[in-house]
Amino acid sequence: MILPIYTYGQPVLRKVAKDIPNDYPDLEQFINDMYDTLDSSSGIGLAAPQVGQSIRVVVIDLDILKEDLPEYEGYRHAFINPHIIEIDHKSEKITMEEGCLSIPGINEKVPRYSRIHVTYLDENLLPHDEWVESYLARVMQHEFDHLEGEMFVDKVSPLRKQLIRNKLRDIMRGRYSASYRTKPARK
Repeated sequence: MILPIYTYGQPVLRKVAKDIPNDYPDLEQFINDMYDTLDSSSGIGLAAPQVGQSIRVVVIDLDILKEDLPEYEGYRHAFINPHIIEIDHKSEKITMEEGCLSIPGINEKVPRYSRIHVTYLDENLLPHDEWVESYLARVMQHEFDHLEGEMFVDKVSPLRKQLIRNKLRDIMRGRYSASYRTKPARK
């Protein structure tokens, strides 16, 4: 089932999401719904708060990028109770343009470190503790930020934030265009 994506201004996007127990009801169906929602919006990542649930679940599908990044062909994974344990501050900090399904129409350059240490459970509830690098590390940081109540616009320079202030206000008021189903903060 395709779920509506909550947009900037929705309170759930600013809450710290909670870890869930292994027997969380209908988890498999929820993850499938998140994948359906991600597919219908042509995104590469989606966190549970973006569909109104303040729980620590993320889906990432990088297969869509396989022509430019062939190493991610077939990469489609769910992350349950993910946490960034450590950021390798000695790794390269790369600035790239990011967008977000919850902030339609806005893309900004965001600096992120290229290597992080994460823990999570996979779809089979098997634990993982690993260092992640490169583009996947960027996507994980973006999505896992949602679980901490943070969004990419929080990481742009104060000047850029000032310049996009009116666009963010319009999104909060439901004045935006998106090719996917959304749930604005207010209309």
